[in-house]
Amino acid sequence: MTISRLTLQNFRNYPQLRLETAPGFIVLSGDNGAGKTNILEAVSLLSPGRGLRRAALKDIAYEKGSGDFAVAAELGDVQLGTGTSAEYPERRKTRVNGAAVPTNDLAQWLSILWLTPAMDRLFMEGPSGRRNFLDRLVTALEPDHARNCTRYDAARRERNRLLADDYMPDTEWLEALDRQLIKFGTAVAQARRRITQALNMLLEETDDGLFAAAKLHLDDSGFHEQEALLHALKANRQADRAAGRTLQGPHRADLTVFHSTKDQAAEKCSTGEQKALLFSIILAHADLIARQRGSRPILLLDEVAAHLDPKRRAALFGKLSEKGGQVWLTGTEPELFDDTPDTRLHFKVSGGKVTMR
Repeated sequence: MTISRLTLQNFRNYPQLRLETAPGFIVLSGDNGAGKTNILEAVSLLSPGRGLRRAALKDIAYEKGSGDFAVAAELGDVQLGTGTSAEYPERRKTRVNGAAVPTNDLAQWLSILWLTPAMDRLFMEGPSGRRNFLDRLVTALEPDHARNCTRYDAARRERNRLLADDYMPDTEWLEALDRQLIKFGTAVAQARRRITQALNMLLEETDDGLFAAAKLHLDDSGFHEQEALLHALKANRQADRAAGRTLQGPHRADLTVFHSTKDQAAEKCSTGEQKALLFSIILAHADLIARQRGSRPILLLDEVAAHLDPKRRAALFGKLSEKGGQVWLTGTEPELFDDTPDTRLHFKVSGGKVTMR
C-alpha cells in the first residue's frame, strides 16, 4: 500500500500542494506550526472515519478559501479522492477512480495506522477514545467493520429517539430496531474480539524487548453473542426509556491494555511506558495486516522520534525499514532522522510550503 502522489487543495494551511512520493520513509521536518501534521491528517482522511485529529469538516478547509477542501492520492493505477464542496461544507464525498463511493469503502483500498502525541492520553481518558482506537485497528483488517459500526450507531440513535417519545413507543418498530442492533452489534463485538485475540497472539510471539510488551483485554459484557444482547435490550427497555438512551450494548465496551511483563494496567504505568505500549500495539498490528491482507499498511508517525533515546530510535527505524511499506514521519529536527535509510524522501516544511531537503 503506497501513495505515489498526494494532492491537497484548500486543506488546512495549504491552498495547494502536490507531493510525489515513493515506498519507504517519507520524512517531514520543520518548526512547530509549519504544517507537518496537516499532511499526515490529509493522508489519514483516505481511510474511513474523521482522520487522526477527528476534526469537524468545516475546520479542515483553508481559512482564506471558498470553504471546501479536497485530498487526492494515486496508488498505482488507482485514484482516491475525498473532500467537501463549498455548498455542503459538512458533507464529505469520496471517489475511487472518479466514481462516487461511500467513504467507508476507502478501507477496501488502504489500511492506514497512526500514532500522534494526542494518543498519549489514550489510557488515561474515557473508554470512547479506546473504542475508536480499537475500531480503527479492526477496520484496517476487516473493511466491513466501519459499515457495521455506522449501521449499529444509526439504529441506536433511532431507538433512543423512539424511547424518548412522550407516548408509548411503537412496539413493532422497537422490535425491528432491536433486531438491527442485534445484527450489527454482535458483528461489531465479534470483530473486536477477533482482532484483540489475534493481536495478543502476535504480541506474545514477537516480543523482542524493543518496546514494552502489551496485552489487550476487551470488556464487552458478552455482547458478541446474540442472545446476550437480545436479553439486555429487552430487559432494560424501561431503564433505557427513563434514561433516554440505550444503556447496554457494544457501544459501552472498553479496551484495557496491560504491561504484560509488569502485569500492570497501562493507566498505572509511566508516560514513557504508555508510549512504548502504543508502539508495540501499532507495530504488531502492522505485521498482522501484512499477514492477512498481503501488504503492509501505511504508517503515520507524528513526532515519535523525539520521545525515543538514540538507541531505541535507531532500532525502531531499523525494524520499520526491514518490514517495508510506506512510513510517514514528522519531527522538528532533521537530525532525528539520520538513522533512516538513505533512500528516504526528506521534505522541509515551512509556512505551508514543502520542499525537498
